[in-house]
Amino acid sequence: MKQSANESLMARKAAATPRGVGVMGTFFADRASNAELWDIEGRRYIDFAGGIAVLNTGHRHPRVVAAVQAQLERFTHTCYQVVPYESYVALAEKLNDLTPGNHAKKTALFSTGAEAVENAIKIARAATGRSGVIAFGGAFHGRSLYAVALTGKVTPYKNAFGPMPPEIYHVPFPCDAATLVEARKAVEYLFKHDIEPGRVAAFIYEPVQGEGGFNIILPEAVRWLRELCNAHDILMIADEVQTGFGRTGKLFAMDHYAGQGIAPDLMIVAKSLAAGLTLSAVTGRAEIMDAPAPGGLGGTYAGNPLAVAAALAVIDIMREERLPARGQALGDQLQARLRDLRSRVPQLADVRGLGAMVAAEFRHTDGRPDADFTKQVQARALAQGLILLTCGMDGNVLRFLFPLTIEQPLFEEALDMLETALTGT
Repeated sequence: MKQSANESLMARKAAATPRGVGVMGTFFADRASNAELWDIEGRRYIDFAGGIAVLNTGHRHPRVVAAVQAQLERFTHTCYQVVPYESYVALAEKLNDLTPGNHAKKTALFSTGAEAVENAIKIARAATGRSGVIAFGGAFHGRSLYAVALTGKVTPYKNAFGPMPPEIYHVPFPCDAATLVEARKAVEYLFKHDIEPGRVAAFIYEPVQGEGGFNIILPEAVRWLRELCNAHDILMIADEVQTGFGRTGKLFAMDHYAGQGIAPDLMIVAKSLAAGLTLSAVTGRAEIMDAPAPGGLGGTYAGNPLAVAAALAVIDIMREERLPARGQALGDQLQARLRDLRSRVPQLADVRGLGAMVAAEFRHTDGRPDADFTKQVQARALAQGLILLTCGMDGNVLRFLFPLTIEQPLFEEALDMLETALTGT
């Protein structure tokens, strides 16, 4: 029997690429527009994955395309450290202005989220003269060796890759009152048994955990972290790789705490910063960012001019199309639909979210995580043409990462598909 175009490419993929690069889809992309994607056989999909939170402004937003095309006509690469260009400086200025905190800031650009995470730690160590770092269980900070050591999930990210870098510690993620008590006790234990606070450079965390299950940090925990860091001169690093650029109903998740006067010392952004082009950034207090010596930061492709052009367009789109507010409205609509379905879907144990960063968690009646049902829902949705992603420590959570630019009729079509996938009808 003759293979389809997708089947033929899957066979070539298996022969040419390693199994360690896990791939969800059994089809190959041909073209995409906003929240829709078509495979090489012409089938349409509604994209609720967004390249894992990269496409908050959708596939091929016209203003992003125009900005990249205009830069392509001028130059594609000089290496900023060899011959700089104004757009890098302009983007740094914008990020310094837009990120939380009224203090003087500076920004360095990199290529990937993991690269930015590792450079944030380098900056923190240079600024403090300390080496220890504390992260949370369930965290995801990237796949490079130091970033994966910070990641609080063994399978599949740490399996067979040890030993991990030293002086990295994990404590429970405080997403409710009980886990905040656990986190406090765990930090006290660390400071008593493993590392003195005077040797800790930084505490890194996601305001909403991505891979960990879209767990939202308790507001009291953010205050506790800020007070803890202040008390011991530890730097607070907010990893906004997935939460940034409108996903949580604000431009940045840390904006939710600005009214309390809470801001991180360093903040990491990537993913939707450049609408699908590879770009990341570390923005922080000016004196901290200046700690590394010249040459200590950078990278051959860091701050690529095409990606910088895309990012400048994304920032304008976020403001002019009011996408954070749009994300809040879409997230509210999705959560309401999911909660209405709980009586018909007994496995649906929890619906949670901040803005458009929404999750549905599935459990058996006895409380055990139900990863099998989660996969069934994902597969049923995909069979209808709706792309969904799973997450969570037990693989029992669906996460929703639709573009904030999705047209309302298409969003409602997707919600109908989701309902069918959840109910099996």
